[in-house]
Amino acid sequence: MNVHHSDHVNEDSAPTARLDKWLWAARFFKTRQMAIDAINAGRVDVNSERAKPAKTIHLHDLLLLRKPPFAFHLMVKSISEKRGSAVIARSLYEETTESLAARAALAQEQRDLPPPVFKGRPTKHDRRALENFERALHSQRDDE
Repeated sequence: MNVHHSDHVNEDSAPTARLDKWLWAARFFKTRQMAIDAINAGRVDVNSERAKPAKTIHLHDLLLLRKPPFAFHLMVKSISEKRGSAVIARSLYEETTESLAARAALAQEQRDLPPPVFKGRPTKHDRRALENFERALHSQRDDE
């Protein structure tokens, strides 16, 4: 009998998956390599611990995924290592209400920012003015 298993199954017969494959299947990253790079950069925590790409995740694991400037607090609802439609990907996890609210507030805050001052590539004069402004801003933060 030829049976194809897309999900790994451990002794308890509870479905598990590699973290990098799950993040790719859940459509947080376009490629597995991008997921691996984010995990190696320390942007993904599983149950409040830093994870590696081959980390096995289980149902109800809590994930913290940081894709600057946003952070996603997720609970694993389903396991899959196959990439499907966006509807299927959305059913793999549940985002906390606090996470949704924080992301919405940050997105609104970014929309409310004034448009960039420069059109196109800044000139040397513009770049130096921006560097001076940023230097002043950082020194002001350091004084607080």
